[in-house]
Amino acid sequence: MVNMRCWRRLQPLAIGAVALLLQPAFAQQRLTIVQYVQAATQAGEFAAAENALGQYRKALGQTPEYLDALAWVGRGQLAKHNYDAADKNAQDVRAKCLAELTHRKLDQEPHLPLALGASIEVYAQALAAENRRDEAMVFLRGEMTKWQGTSIRDRIQKNINLLTLEGKPTPMLDVSQGIGSRKPLPLSAHRGHPVLLFLWAHWCPDCKAEVDIVHQLIANYGSRGLVVVAPTQHYGYVAQGEPAPPDVETKYIAEIFAKYYAGLGSVEVPLSETNFARFGVSTTPTMVLVDGQGIVRLYNPGAASYQLLVSKIEPLLSSQSRLAR
Repeated sequence: MVNMRCWRRLQPLAIGAVALLLQPAFAQQRLTIVQYVQAATQAGEFAAAENALGQYRKALGQTPEYLDALAWVGRGQLAKHNYDAADKNAQDVRAKCLAELTHRKLDQEPHLPLALGASIEVYAQALAAENRRDEAMVFLRGEMTKWQGTSIRDRIQKNINLLTLEGKPTPMLDVSQGIGSRKPLPLSAHRGHPVLLFLWAHWCPDCKAEVDIVHQLIANYGSRGLVVVAPTQHYGYVAQGEPAPPDVETKYIAEIFAKYYAGLGSVEVPLSETNFARFGVSTTPTMVLVDGQGIVRLYNPGAASYQLLVSKIEPLLSSQSRLAR
């Protein structure tokens, strides 16, 4: 990911993305057009992003990488609460992606699904932010039907969950397979206790960074009834992206968990692609907090701060204490 410091180093160059590709200063940054536009939009420099995109397209055409970069403009506008601009970008990116799909498959390479997935996400979130939640849900459910069986399916489910899951019963957890010393149990076995689901991936650096936070939660709230469950799934590969059959990858996942997640202790670790589909885990980690009655109280794609999680856990434990009296 490109940070703001990278953008500030690039900004004084004041030249477009195509020129940057030919400059040693840009090459040293190892930035693609996607990373450049991401950095620019995160810095609020939308004009610079648009200029870079225009020069890239003039030189190299409307490639899938161009569409991936263009989608970052919509994501940036959404983050700035510029919903009209985000909506316009999302519809433009989606139309361009659909045009590409008239002569190729979606998952032929990574950039087009990222662009299309982002356009769907931005459009739905912009609608919801403008109090058009029902329209957003109709749109997302239509997209879910259309893109079942593709790489963006879980991303669409994530956005459906963002609009609907909190306050509703948690999806069933598949516990048919697991790793570690404890056999995974169905969530119903923990009824009466709040459960934090920490959905992680063996390749994910942000997941490893979240371990200390989850460990601290266990240390401070485990004795008061908090249960942590850490679901994961197969991805079809191991270290350096080497393809691997499920049995080999399962062993690798267990080794990664033992090496990087030992701070979680003997938590349950269900191993299932079904869980990731149900919870829409296109972003790792994903944190889901379930109350003692099995109702979702927090659905958080991405890393969550200790303070955020505590603010959601404390009321559940306090409520549980009152009910126990």
